[in-house]
Amino acid sequence: MHLEIGRGIVIPETELRWRFSRSSGPGGQHVNTSDSRVELSWDIRASAAVDDAQRARLLERLGGRVHAGVITVAASERRSQLRNRQAAQDRLVGLIAAALAPDGPARRATKPTRGSQRRRLDAKRRRSDTKQQRRRPPHD
Repeated sequence: MHLEIGRGIVIPETELRWRFSRSSGPGGQHVNTSDSRVELSWDIRASAAVDDAQRARLLERLGGRVHAGVITVAASERRSQLRNRQAAQDRLVGLIAAALAPDGPARRATKPTRGSQRRRLDAKRRRSDTKQQRRRPPHD
């Protein structure tokens, strides 16, 4: 089974590494015997599914989540391993798709209007007056 990211990117199953362990949380006695927690890892640097430009973009955008070129996501909120596997796949797809998404339009710098500046300063003046009235009167 392969992982479809979109935009023509498909990660083959051979590049994905699964790890299973015991999960904490609900499940009663069953939770002590089943390995329902799932970790899904993908080595970005060694992958043939992305080109060099996409690889560079992924490593740059996912910088804090990538260790030695490998991105790992975990899922343990469901009771069954199958559902946690699906949740981990969905998370990985979401992260990769978001990292490869094009940048939004650049922000156009604007100046505050004269009216908004006046309103801001009036509000500051009113706040200052309110606080001024709360002070103790000077005693002679």
